Amino acid sequence: MERLLSRIFEKLKNTKAGALVAFMFFIIAVLICIFGFWKTLFIVIFTIVGFIVGSFVFGDESRFKKFLDRILPPGRVR
Repeated sequence: MERLLSRIFEKLKNTKAGALVAFMFFIIAVLICIFGFWKTLFIVIFTIVGFIVGSFVFGDESRFKKFLDRILPPGRVR
């Protein structure tokens, strides 16, 4: 997964910002045409929240273990 992300970021470094933003707005426009404004807004908000939570929880392995210890009793599952 990390190798895939590094390849994507490497390609994004060589891409002009205007083309990237134009593609992003094209995707949003297609979503609005298909689903409507409120459903598209819902999808975009949950995607952003999922990215933030995922990077916070899974970004550091020790932080993820502490998170699991809070939810699950330590020693029973692991």
